[in-house]
Amino acid sequence: MAEASVGGRSSRWSLQGMTALVTGGTKGIGYGIVEELAELGACVYTCSRNKAELNECLQQWAIKGFQVTGSVCDIVSSTQRNDLITKVSSVFNGKLNILVNNVGANLWKPTLEFTEEDFSFLVSTNLESAYHITQLAHPLLKASQAASIVFISSIAGVVSINIGSIYGAAKGAINHLTKNLACEWAKDNIRTNCVAPGTIKTPLAEPYLKDETFVEKYMRRTPLGRFGEVKEVSSTVAFLCLPAASYITGQTICVDGGLTVLGF
Repeated sequence: MAEASVGGRSSRWSLQGMTALVTGGTKGIGYGIVEELAELGACVYTCSRNKAELNECLQQWAIKGFQVTGSVCDIVSSTQRNDLITKVSSVFNGKLNILVNNVGANLWKPTLEFTEEDFSFLVSTNLESAYHITQLAHPLLKASQAASIVFISSIAGVVSINIGSIYGAAKGAINHLTKNLACEWAKDNIRTNCVAPGTIKTPLAEPYLKDETFVEKYMRRTPLGRFGEVKEVSSTVAFLCLPAASYITGQTICVDGGLTVLGF
């Protein structure tokens, strides 16, 4: 990614003039990412399955002066994924600088209690949808001549934290997909990285935050001794999308207070 300048100043720390698609951007980490990218100057497109929730967020962002648009989409649906990319292409004139695959879900059960339907739901939501939306977005990313993909994974794909074997397997696959695309698409000037959060204070994490046994074990193994904030994840995502990070690709960065590196 070539370094540009705006008004004579280096734009290594700006996303001004860039376009971004963030899936599932109306709550939790996704919401934070939309705001972070918009604050840095990007024009952002996002999606949600909930129309009322999406419209409320779009109004909030408009009041803040952010350039954010969006549409209703369940990216688990092949038809809706295709429609989403068609809309994004139209809004951004066939070019996309940033793709953030944020959508995810989990079911917290022991392995022997998972059904085939649970397996299908978790794999399609956490892996399949991100894989296919990335395939569909490739022409737009390549056309921008300087693109960045960021997958939102989880430390559950790096170490076992007892929040569901299927979720962990799907996130582990995302981590490895990141490495493969970084190598395969480098020739197209597309960087691919992954952010793997630990437990972050979001609606998705509420079941774990209420479990006293989980909280006690988690805090004991986390050097910083606390759960993470959404802003601490969104800022990492934004950095990976900046021109300043132009030599970083194929990496999975754990934003976890040190949990994954704590030894004996």
